[in-house]
Amino acid sequence: MPDRDAAAWLWLRERLAALRPAPRAGVPVPSTPPAVVVRTAVVTDSAAALPADWVHACAGDGRLTVIAMPVMVGAEIYGEGEDDITETIALALASGTSVKTSRPSPGQFEQAFLAAERLGYEGVVSIHISGGLSGTADAARLAATRVTIPVEVLDSCTVGMALGMGVQAAVAAAAAGSDTAAVAAAAAAQFARTKVYFYVPSLEQLRRGGRIGAAASLLGTMFAIKPILAVDDGKIVPLEKVRSAAKAVARLEELAAADAASRPHGQARLAVHHFGNPVEAEALAARLSAALPSCPPAQISSLPAVLAAHAGLGVLAVIVGEDGPAAPEPELPAVSL
Repeated sequence: MPDRDAAAWLWLRERLAALRPAPRAGVPVPSTPPAVVVRTAVVTDSAAALPADWVHACAGDGRLTVIAMPVMVGAEIYGEGEDDITETIALALASGTSVKTSRPSPGQFEQAFLAAERLGYEGVVSIHISGGLSGTADAARLAATRVTIPVEVLDSCTVGMALGMGVQAAVAAAAAGSDTAAVAAAAAAQFARTKVYFYVPSLEQLRRGGRIGAAASLLGTMFAIKPILAVDDGKIVPLEKVRSAAKAVARLEELAAADAASRPHGQARLAVHHFGNPVEAEALAARLSAALPSCPPAQISSLPAVLAAHAGLGVLAVIVGEDGPAAPEPELPAVSL
């Protein structure tokens, strides 16, 4: 089932529209407003789960680069976003074939930073999957020491579209002409307002990847416990223990709906991830929409391969985010890159 990115597009259009200053009395309004200098490029990784069409639209002038994260299935290495590996990973997980992940190489980040410099950007904000789950941010930091363009590396301490929402906030700030510090601050502010809730039918794949302890996995297997999990301070933590899959999904829905309802009216944003169970994800998103009429429909997407490799088949995740204040206005109007 295709990803839904309409909500992401709508959010970015509203943010950019908010940047346009209101006309003053007696001042003629130009037919074409001056373009904004985009001084800062944004680099992220494919764990951000960004909609492909949105990435394509933002990447045309180099202001956004998404580094593919490698996934190893058996002896074969695939690149997230470079290869169509969703079905390959699903079959591997179902058959018990080894599925592992790795961080991108520092050289990949170095090339992205150098490309931004060649295009005339003054700085780069490199935003990545939680350092508690991957060494990706470390690879970006190493690459930053090899280039002359200023690079600020930001550990998002989160994953999936929770990371993606922060990247979108950074791109909006960059589009407003913000400098590196302000772009990074926009992303960090979004991360502080974003929460990840998820459920997996089995903890075994998380155990194999070292994301939870062996004792927790054994407990879940022996007593048929279906835990609700979250990402907190960059690590996977248990929230609640539920006795059946149906109750776990229902509780996941309750937690996400309560969180979204607690946000300022009309400000909550939702995303739903799945892997191998799109119908279940669609149903969950529909119920959330019915429970939260003031919230835009959730973006529904398959979990990025690098995350699905650890979560396993049947995962359901809900990301609750929140619109923040508009990015700062540009200091000087000029011709964009």
